[in-house]
This record gives sequence, structure tokens and C-alpha cells, in this order.
Amino acid sequence: MYELKFKVRDYECDLQGIVNNANYQHYMEHARHEFLLDRGVSFAELHEQGIDAMVARINISYKVPLRSRDEFVVRLHVKKEGIRYVFYEDILRLQDMKLCCRGQVDTVCVINGRLGTTSELDALCLDLENN
Repeated sequence: MYELKFKVRDYECDLQGIVNNANYQHYMEHARHEFLLDRGVSFAELHEQGIDAMVARINISYKVPLRSRDEFVVRLHVKKEGIRYVFYEDILRLQDMKLCCRGQVDTVCVINGRLGTTSELDALCLDLENN
């Protein structure tokens, strides 16, 4: 399990005063990138090795909206399922720990033009399973 804290910025809200639905995907993406960097995995370095991790599918269920200046946390964990690396991500409002949304992000790796797996991401999945 990995956590990253955020605070809603005014420009992320729509006319109703709630966070626009697309921003939740941005929060999740930023949390995934920070998670990987925290574990020593860089998308830029992987790309230089001919490995491109790509989103194949995203499913987000919206529960309770965030509003301007709400503080929240993105919690994630990742599992390997076949050739996919599946990130499960929850966004919780910190003031009451209400679930705001739940996401599943399926990613795949293209290695020198072909679908495959990579030892760097495999190791992350093993580390999380063993902890």
C-alpha cells in the first residue's frame, strides 16, 4: 500500500463547486508516478531501455465529490495479472476518510515494440505481496 496526500486547488473545480471528474484521473496518475519513483523506477529510464509502460484501461467509480481546498489521500497497490500490471487506487477525503472514488488502472509494457513484462515492475508486485 502506498499513500500520497493532495489538496484540491480551486481551478480543478467545475461550476457546481466540485472537482471535475477528469481531475481524479490526474490525481491517480500522479500517485502512480510518485509510487514508482519512490521505489526507484523511472518512466524516463525505462523508455531509454526500450520499455514503455502504457495505460490499457481505466475504470473509475465516483462516490463522494471533493470540493475546493479539501485535503485527500490517494492509496494504491499493484498486482500483476498475466502481462498486465493492475493498479488499484482509492481517493479518500482526509477530514472524514470518506471514499471519494475508486479506480482500477490496467497497464501494459511495450518492450521494443512488443507486449511483455519487465523485471522492474515484477519486483514491485512481489515486494507488495510479501509486505
